Amino acid sequence: MTEVAVIGIDIGKTSFHLVALNATGAILWKKKVSRTQLMRQMEALPRCLVGMEACCGAHHLARELATFDHDVRLMAPQFVKPFLKSNKNDYLDAEAIAEAVQRPTMRFVPAKSVEQLDLQALHRVRERLVSRRTAVINQIRAFLLERGIVFRTGRRCMAREMPKLFTDERSTLFPRMRTILQQLWNEWCGLETDIATVTKEIEAIANADEGCRRLLAIPGVGPLVATALVAAVADGTGFKRGRDLAAWLGLVPRQHSTGGRSTLLGMSKRGNSDVTP
Repeated sequence: MTEVAVIGIDIGKTSFHLVALNATGAILWKKKVSRTQLMRQMEALPRCLVGMEACCGAHHLARELATFDHDVRLMAPQFVKPFLKSNKNDYLDAEAIAEAVQRPTMRFVPAKSVEQLDLQALHRVRERLVSRRTAVINQIRAFLLERGIVFRTGRRCMAREMPKLFTDERSTLFPRMRTILQQLWNEWCGLETDIATVTKEIEAIANADEGCRRLLAIPGVGPLVATALVAAVADGTGFKRGRDLAAWLGLVPRQHSTGGRSTLLGMSKRGNSDVTP
């Protein structure tokens, strides 16, 4: 146990695969453990470098393992993939993670706090509600288009016209379709209320958080973008310079250069869509 220098952990829902390396990079042992066994195993080990992919559940696990005095580092899965040899299985994934975490040029993902994760959860809930609202609106438009009824483009315009549709005595809609549209309209109104509630909570957080207030002073930045950025990068200490943050957000051109010739393409836009809508 005292020879363990690096541990790569492949995260699962109920099972975890561990690969331990010594200081020279040789594999000491491989294990498959449950969540409870993982915590006992890591608590018994002396301080070592622990690598994991930054996926669902990784931030919580990183905070837990850090309490055992381990040096826990998270990496983006795409940076681990080049270290995967031959075929793919859980043990090979853990081995690739253990090798990748030792690289001096590897870029790591800071473990998010509980507050950051909670704020991100709010954004995910709002995103789901907005997606459901869009689906309901598109379904209403499709049903009405089949009956020759067309509304102007825009959600607000359609919201103003929908109540008139139910009170129009000259409408050719059959009672069954009226019932269906009424149900969809009620669902739409309920979604609007839920979205407004979540949005107000996000705005309250933006007004109370110091980092968000500084971001709100930037022209074009509102509560949604400010809170999404704070939830994603916290205080920004994970980036050495502003250009690194811009590249992470996808606000710089894609590059495909070779042979000493620089070729810059269009904006990559591969960042967080909540931050760069």
